[in-house]
Amino acid sequence: MKVTFKIWRQAGGNDKGGFQNYPLDSLTEEMSLLEAIDILNEQLVHDGQEAVAFDHDCREGICGTCGCMVNGHAHGPGSKTTLCQLHMRSFTDGQTITLEPFRATAFPIVRDLVVDRSAFDRIIQAGGYITVRTGAAQDANSTPIGKDDADIAFDAAACIGCGACVAACPNASANLFTSAKIAHLGMLPQGQPERNSRVLGMVEQMDDEGFGSCTNHGECHAACPKGIKLEFIARMNREMVTASITRRKG
Repeated sequence: MKVTFKIWRQAGGNDKGGFQNYPLDSLTEEMSLLEAIDILNEQLVHDGQEAVAFDHDCREGICGTCGCMVNGHAHGPGSKTTLCQLHMRSFTDGQTITLEPFRATAFPIVRDLVVDRSAFDRIIQAGGYITVRTGAAQDANSTPIGKDDADIAFDAAACIGCGACVAACPNASANLFTSAKIAHLGMLPQGQPERNSRVLGMVEQMDDEGFGSCTNHGECHAACPKGIKLEFIARMNREMVTASITRRKG
């Protein structure tokens, strides 16, 4: 299998970047896209050139580390697929595959395909801590939780924070990510004492980071590798109103 990688190369955040073409052959359809980039990097290093910088870690669709735009799609053309789970069989022999970093003001480019997604970490930190003492792992079943609430919390907790929702959104909104992180604690008994302060802190931090507003395009859900639902954004908005009213009364 032969392809041509058209990759965005940029030495640093303040440097001028541009696309460069790299023809590559001897690939197989069973390879993941990241494995194909590994082969390309081996050739580049062998030829005395700089390897392409890209994020990766577990390569099992769990960690949320990998991510870039593939032919204009966050994580590529596949549905509910992370970049490391995208295989070369998704492309045709001789195709040109364009790779570029996630584009968002809140995700500044570090180098090549690597962006700084620490804004997500700061949003989570703004939510604070759980102060309720729930015991150790063996005590988990001592806290009764309704199945409906447990299912919603579990679905929200599936978010891996990869940033595809931001990259796919025309407004570069982080509402899907933030709402999922708010919901998975807000639905559980342990998350109730800080429920209002959590949603206020995380939403305010999200706005401070420079993410755009949500205008219900739905691209975030379509690009999310874990299928996080738009209903979490509606839930966050309701909780934001409740928390704001409670704060004013206080």
